[in-house]
Amino acid sequence: MANLINEAEIRETWSPIIESATGITEASKLAWMSEYCHNHKLYEDANIMSLSNNPGPMNLGGMGAVAFPSDFDGAADGSGDKAPTLLPLAMQVAAQTIGLDLVPVVPMAGPMGLLSYLDFVYEGGRTDTAGNGPTYIKTADGASNGDTLQGTSRIDGLNIIEVGATTQANGTITATYADAVLVAAMEDHIPGFSGNSDGSPYSREDGESTADKVMGLSLFSKAVEAKTYQVAAAVTREQVQDLKQFGVDAVAQVEAVLTNELTQSINDLIIGEIETQAALNTGHGIAVTISGTYTGGETQGSEHRKIMTGILACANFIANKGRRGAGNFAVVGGQVATAIQSVSGFVPNPFANTASQTAGAIYPVGSVAGVQVYTNPKWAWNEATVLVGRKGDGNGPGLVFMPYLMAESVQTIAEGTMAPKVAVKSRFALVAAGFHPQTQYASFEVGGTIL
Repeated sequence: MANLINEAEIRETWSPIIESATGITEASKLAWMSEYCHNHKLYEDANIMSLSNNPGPMNLGGMGAVAFPSDFDGAADGSGDKAPTLLPLAMQVAAQTIGLDLVPVVPMAGPMGLLSYLDFVYEGGRTDTAGNGPTYIKTADGASNGDTLQGTSRIDGLNIIEVGATTQANGTITATYADAVLVAAMEDHIPGFSGNSDGSPYSREDGESTADKVMGLSLFSKAVEAKTYQVAAAVTREQVQDLKQFGVDAVAQVEAVLTNELTQSINDLIIGEIETQAALNTGHGIAVTISGTYTGGETQGSEHRKIMTGILACANFIANKGRRGAGNFAVVGGQVATAIQSVSGFVPNPFANTASQTAGAIYPVGSVAGVQVYTNPKWAWNEATVLVGRKGDGNGPGLVFMPYLMAESVQTIAEGTMAPKVAVKSRFALVAAGFHPQTQYASFEVGGTIL
């Protein structure tokens, strides 16, 4: 379902509503939430409500049994019930899901779609097609047929090979190198590509007589399917009636619990996938050990400050490995967060920070030299893992969150008890995009006695 008005109009329409409902003022978050709200509203308006397609002998046809429409084939239209997707509830889920601050968000207009992202490659071409294969490839195999080894990839250690005429004449590169892939120019570099084979620049004469080698801008697409989290809760009629005397709306409380359940599930999924990607980005050798004994001018504060150094080291490692920019967020457990908060005002070695020293600060803790620090309360108190990552713009490598329906709510009345039941469903995709999404994340462990 395509947006029917331009992005500026969408933001102008929805930003004030989102700010009023959720208190969010961050421009980037308002941008994607406005697009999501627009898509959501189109989805709601597209639903058709009817009473009955086949009243039979009845003078006034009832709605009959509740029946959902079939997924895609259109064989069944459903019973005509319009599931209230509750945009306010969807906005609350989006606002409370702190994991969405860690990854770029690209709203989906339907249950399936394509995520497109850009990358630059050396010359491009297809490795499985005769006559137009690339000159430079990466492979685990050694060079053969007179091809030239140009070095190894700094990302995955594969051999970078310049393919010669003999291999090209075989029809397809994969006939010689079964696992050949393109060489991404942003992450890897071939020194001899823009000059002489040894990496030195051309002389004027050679520059005039040598044809330019061509970089390729490639648009890659990845098929995306919306996955589902769903949960339901029920209350009795007595609960609805009796809680009113205390000013409590039982159904609203149930929706709040279900919203929290969805939020925690999405947070866990995002942080878990960040952990998985960070484990693949190895080689930094960053380790932090907190000593329990102090000599000279050392204090507990100076030991805790090592954690900040580790975070900054990971952030710079991401800039070095991914070449897209430094890490800009970190996720820590409660004990590590306490150490960061306690040392935020450490005077002998001050550092730029906005770490809050207020007890109970959960999300976020604050920033350390421009790296936003978040606490994950789901981790055990003594969890010593520190995750560091870079939130991009969705056009480069890394994780991308693609919401279709952040929260769809269906309320029914049980026939036997006449008690209300609420079911909430969230549909979205979490996609690892780009050639090397793992380069945007790193992690380390804090050893020793933290507190």
